Amino acid sequence: MIFDSGTCFLTFWKLIQPADSWLIKHINQNWGNNFFDTVLPYMRETLFWIPLYLFLLLFVAFNFKVKGWWWFLGIVVTAALADVFSSQIIKQTIMRTRPCQDPELSQQLRFFIKYCPRSSSFTSSHATSHFAQAMFFFLTLRPVIGKFAWIFFFWAFIIGYTQIYVGVHYPFDVFCGSLLGCGIGYFTGKMFNRQIGTLSLDK
Repeated sequence: MIFDSGTCFLTFWKLIQPADSWLIKHINQNWGNNFFDTVLPYMRETLFWIPLYLFLLLFVAFNFKVKGWWWFLGIVVTAALADVFSSQIIKQTIMRTRPCQDPELSQQLRFFIKYCPRSSSFTSSHATSHFAQAMFFFLTLRPVIGKFAWIFFFWAFIIGYTQIYVGVHYPFDVFCGSLLGCGIGYFTGKMFNRQIGTLSLDK
């Protein structure tokens, strides 16, 4: 018996396509409102979150000195790994048409951004990158900020949800990107705590 991986992939996408299409239409249309229409498109823009990144960098650098700069390097490595795995490996291997590029589905969606990327829809690089960072933040900053560290996952969820809301990714793309990102962030976060040491405000 010959195993045809290409045929299996096509069969898999055909199986999940109806559910993915149904869900993105509900998120994009039925679960939308004027507030989301106005605010969510900004949530996916890197410039919007620069104040957050600057605050975290200054907070960690000021309180943890050398460890703080190693922490910043950890974030850079985490983001780089997320990009390599999602954009350079998976997207170049698994080509899936984005919902905003689908001739039939795109006519049923509302759009809130200026362009629709032509790269593969699977996986969502936004979801991969931000969930990787969220997991890294959670593992390294939880000893400092306690239970409030969970808010980083809410932050990543908002960005992933926005990718669906504006029509550039299917829910399954975001879900898988989130899992991949959490795996990457778990690896780099654990590595940081093991090699550099746990961050603590205790003197």
